[in-house]
Amino acid sequence: MSYVTSAGAPDAACVFCAALSAGDDRRALILRRAPRAFLILNTFPYATGHLLAMPLRHVARVEDATTDEMAETMALVQDSVRALNAGYQPDGFNVGMNLGRVAGAGVLGHLHMHVVPRWSGDTNFMPVVADTKVLPESLETTYDRLTGLLRA
Repeated sequence: MSYVTSAGAPDAACVFCAALSAGDDRRALILRRAPRAFLILNTFPYATGHLLAMPLRHVARVEDATTDEMAETMALVQDSVRALNAGYQPDGFNVGMNLGRVAGAGVLGHLHMHVVPRWSGDTNFMPVVADTKVLPESLETTYDRLTGLLRA
């Protein structure tokens, strides 16, 4: 929770821009870079394979992003769904944006789109009784699986 609340602080550095400038895409969990957008694993996923697609440019509002930035972001969403279908065979997906804090946005300054694979029965009691999510594989394992699938 401290990550989510600090990410929106006015003087906080953008976690996505920091990942872009880190110099190590694997360590930053960046799966793919395009000329105007990139794809990254969510560090605090709702489910295994939870990805974020977003413009490279630090832009906060959907209406301020260019048509080309949004097109590349959506192309990465399409590639994500293909790779996740091939590697994880989910039963469905949640794909969308949380625009504004009241809409659930945890990182306000850098527009991003969530791609969350879903499986029938994928909810359990852990988030309710322990404020914890159970993920069946590490982020590094997910990264390795998806980088191979995104190259295909």
